[in-house]
Amino acid sequence: MNIVIVGTGYVGLVSGTCFSELGLNVVCVDVNEQKIENLNKGIIPIYEPGLERIVMRNVAADRLRFTTSLKDVLDDIDVIFIAVGTPPDEDGSADMRYILEVAKTIGENINSYKLVVVKSTVPVGTSERVRAAIQNELDKRNVNIEFDVASNPEFLKEGDAINDFMKPDRVVVGVDSEKAKDLMTNIYRPMMLNNFRVIFMDIPSAEMTKYASNAMLATRISFMNDIANLCELVGADVNMVRRGVGSDTRIGNKFLYPGTGYGGSCFPKDVKALINTAYEYGYSMNVLKAVEDVNEKQKNILFDKFTKHFSGDIKGKKVAVWGLSFKPETDDIRESPALVLINSLLKYECDVSVYDPVAMNEAKKVLGGSVRFAKDIYDCVFDVEAIFHVTEWKEFRLPNWEVIKRSMKPNPVLLDGRNVFDKTMLDGIEYIKIG
Repeated sequence: MNIVIVGTGYVGLVSGTCFSELGLNVVCVDVNEQKIENLNKGIIPIYEPGLERIVMRNVAADRLRFTTSLKDVLDDIDVIFIAVGTPPDEDGSADMRYILEVAKTIGENINSYKLVVVKSTVPVGTSERVRAAIQNELDKRNVNIEFDVASNPEFLKEGDAINDFMKPDRVVVGVDSEKAKDLMTNIYRPMMLNNFRVIFMDIPSAEMTKYASNAMLATRISFMNDIANLCELVGADVNMVRRGVGSDTRIGNKFLYPGTGYGGSCFPKDVKALINTAYEYGYSMNVLKAVEDVNEKQKNILFDKFTKHFSGDIKGKKVAVWGLSFKPETDDIRESPALVLINSLLKYECDVSVYDPVAMNEAKKVLGGSVRFAKDIYDCVFDVEAIFHVTEWKEFRLPNWEVIKRSMKPNPVLLDGRNVFDKTMLDGIEYIKIG
């Protein structure tokens, strides 16, 4: 089967690459000429463990190609996946312009039946807007060409996206015709051999499932951060509380780790979009509004602890920040709590050194020369008074604390935003954690 993926961002590139790994013939399309040129040279625009190797293998096997022209490949394509970005507008709603532009191009150029699958994260009703946009262009051409629209939201975790795609918990597919269902069944048939679930449903339900899933995970994070903050006030240990709560099989232990708040390209955007969708229908998502409010406050938690530790005397302090990406195993710094922290430190004229194993180049685009970019964790802590541990990269877990203590100024402090360190290993370094 021949498919095209429109958009070579995180979702599009990972999905297209994995589909080709399953044996499909895949063309990835993007309007960004430089990105396509780089991909054709083997330069991958995102960091994702294992992705480069699989891209190279399938390009060599001629199952994966990259181009800037959608219209030039449509005649040979059976299924079109739309995976372009849906950035938030100022009001928090998802920006649909790129999706509708793709739909318009499809309507202007198809000459035979196509299944158009919306894989981007979109509000309920978007697939119908895509259908209308395609039909509008067909009407302008005065042609009667059959097509179907389906919804196939992604549930990929950055840093583990290849494994998520190839061994998913579930695949959600929204369809409204047997023909579309048969095509989607054929696409995912290789995965069905492992007895995983493909869940077929109506299109609006599939669109809602994506937002509801991310909103639930965001809710668990904000809830646990709220509990952590209360633990500090009442003298409880949130790590113990988390273990007790997570042992309940009705609850489970996933996404119950307190920290500095969620970030990235999904949770913040999707929570805002779901709140906005409800508003458009005259309904208030009060729980999600609270989730968002807690998360925004939590991004300041380490800075607040830092200020309290030094009794407000923080101007000009020399500090180190470990971790810049919003989570480990990715270079994505969008909505990263580390950036919120750094901006607060800079407002007080702190001298900030930063280090991240992967996200340094992305961070340089945002932070420029406002901070010092260190070569490793030891270089980062030279002559500083405080360390902020923000992103839980594995290489941060077992450093040589004696070397670090000697490198820092007297009476150093470690502010752990991920609660991963053992206080007994930190002799001579004051340890402050979440909850």
